Amino acid sequence: MTLPTNLLLAATLLLASAGGARADVQLLQPFGTAGSTLNAPWHLAGLPHQKQPFTRFAVVELDGRRALRMEADSSYGNLVHPLRADGTGLTLSWSWRVDEFVAASDLTTKRGDDSAVKVCVFFEMPMSKLPFVERQLLRVARAASDEPLPAATVCYVWDRTLPAGTTLDNAYTHRLRYLVLRSGAPSTARWQPERRDVAADFLKLFGHESAQVPPIVGIAVGADADNTHGHSVAHVADLVLAP
Repeated sequence: MTLPTNLLLAATLLLASAGGARADVQLLQPFGTAGSTLNAPWHLAGLPHQKQPFTRFAVVELDGRRALRMEADSSYGNLVHPLRADGTGLTLSWSWRVDEFVAASDLTTKRGDDSAVKVCVFFEMPMSKLPFVERQLLRVARAASDEPLPAATVCYVWDRTLPAGTTLDNAYTHRLRYLVLRSGAPSTARWQPERRDVAADFLKLFGHESAQVPPIVGIAVGADADNTHGHSVAHVADLVLAP
């Protein structure tokens, strides 16, 4: 893919951050009920003019809980929930499990930039906060897309090899940055809980660009295996964004 195309992957994650959800109401709708269609405003998002298959998403009952099943098979895709909320004072919590990792994934390289599961937060960071070169690259990407492109995206991942605590930029764009929360197969229960201070994580990954935490304009979950042409299966449950 060309650089502008890969810069656009963050924009397709966001997909129209229309509608301002207030911080004093439920910020994230449940995925839905098992076997039914997804609850709005959750919707499928892909790359611009995507030719590869879309990652498959389904709401299922698993281990006594309602969960989102995601299966990537040489595919790309995300489920996006647009919203608008103050970026400070919010906690994102969820549980997840990985049943099958993308065998050849390597987030440090373009050819290996695939993940069995990621949970992402999109921030409306002002262009003025970006380094000069990044501003120009972002302008090029935005000019090539009809969709808004977030200037800062934090993605939490469960990686097959990178140690927990690893932080790194996406191999294609510095506007999307990873924080590895889990590494490899769990040693005990397959479901693992997470709870993140999203403002603290923004400052950890983007604080050298902005000392202020910008508004949150979207949440997404996704999986992809389009670069390695691999396969993965993972689940996410109990996703909540709250004070």
